[in-house]
Amino acid sequence: MPIRADSRLHTVSLWRVLGGLREGGPLGLMERTGRQAQGTLTRVDLGAFRPFLVIHPDHLRHVLRDRGENYRRGAMMWKPMSRLTGLGIAGEGPQWQASRRLWCKALSGRSAHTAADTTAPSIAGAVADLEKRVAAGATVDALVEMTRIVLRIINPVFFGSRIPQAQCDRLAAAVTVAFGSLLWRMALPFVPLAVPLPGDRAFGRATRTVDEILLPLIRRARHTPRSGPDLMSLLLEGGRTDGRPLSDEHIAQDIVALFVAGSESSALTLTWLWVALESEPGIVAELRREADEVLRGGPPRREHVRELVLTRRVLAEVCRLHAVAWAVPRTAAADDVIDGVSVPAGATLVLSPYLTHRLPEFWEQPLRFDPDRFTEERVRDRHPLAYLPFGDGPHQCVGQSFFLQEAALVVATMLSRLRFAVPGRAVPRAAVALRPRDRVDLVLTPRR
Repeated sequence: MPIRADSRLHTVSLWRVLGGLREGGPLGLMERTGRQAQGTLTRVDLGAFRPFLVIHPDHLRHVLRDRGENYRRGAMMWKPMSRLTGLGIAGEGPQWQASRRLWCKALSGRSAHTAADTTAPSIAGAVADLEKRVAAGATVDALVEMTRIVLRIINPVFFGSRIPQAQCDRLAAAVTVAFGSLLWRMALPFVPLAVPLPGDRAFGRATRTVDEILLPLIRRARHTPRSGPDLMSLLLEGGRTDGRPLSDEHIAQDIVALFVAGSESSALTLTWLWVALESEPGIVAELRREADEVLRGGPPRREHVRELVLTRRVLAEVCRLHAVAWAVPRTAAADDVIDGVSVPAGATLVLSPYLTHRLPEFWEQPLRFDPDRFTEERVRDRHPLAYLPFGDGPHQCVGQSFFLQEAALVVATMLSRLRFAVPGRAVPRAAVALRPRDRVDLVLTPRR
């Protein structure tokens, strides 16, 4: 079905696309397109590939909720990713249903409380180690240090500390390389695997490392089972909807998929937090006062999360301005109409939380850092799809609550023990995730 001319459809020509890419790269092009469209459904001309850009909350509700069954994870991102993450929690259909059921069980209710009790001492130990290493004052790589802290948290929660921390770090490094090397495959999903693209060799080496670490670990755990709250135990004890156990490969791929969300995304968000706070000394003073009042000089505990009200608002605002999942594709399974615009079967839609979070209609002075946007009253009065850093609909991130509580405890613990500065300027780069273009220097000084 051809796309008809419609006043509700904004179009970006191929020449404007090429000019925009030269001026500011993919992210700059997206930002300019978002400002011009102001929420209008947009079709971007990339030659043979003409995706729709979807950023208005009403349109997002149609795609993610009202007609969610029609908009599936298509070839643009998910097909290349499936080589790394499989068709379980990162896919669709029966395998996805089995994985999601188990992950939701693992990251909610009593299991979530047990995980939180496990993460608190991990956070205390990781920050204490960092404090020792910067005892004389030091400049560190923010993303490296945030990743190191997050991995200390993830090891017991994911694996029940079945592997040494050095091996967990090696696994994370391999997953990061594999995930980062998929960019060309995602940009050119129609290119056969037999045709080499940049990143293919790095992907192959990294995935072999992942398999060498995870598959023997899963086999050992299966033959020496133990009941525990860690995610690997829950996956081994769980099964498919038909009652059969999950295969070793399925469990490994699910762990990799959640490893990306649990480690890289968390570490990136914490890195962006220090960048954002550098120009907000008043907010930093309030955060440190809250951390001192809640922690009282002691280690963090699960029950502290509820009291860290400002810290959680600051994290929410960082997730708004620096949505790590900056663009998420969907594919229309059947013809549809969105706000009067015809969308043909097979069309690609790109949902961009990064742009939705900058719509002036829903966010006054959208580029200003303002944690008070997330008071209970203002959240209640806002469109429910105006804020979606963790997605929405059936595929909404299952680890949202876990991330927010672990991140709040990390921030409070660091501020209670360390002073910080970010001397440089961090420029975002639109890779698979929203990353800093260059290293972010973080200057740390112990308070005591």
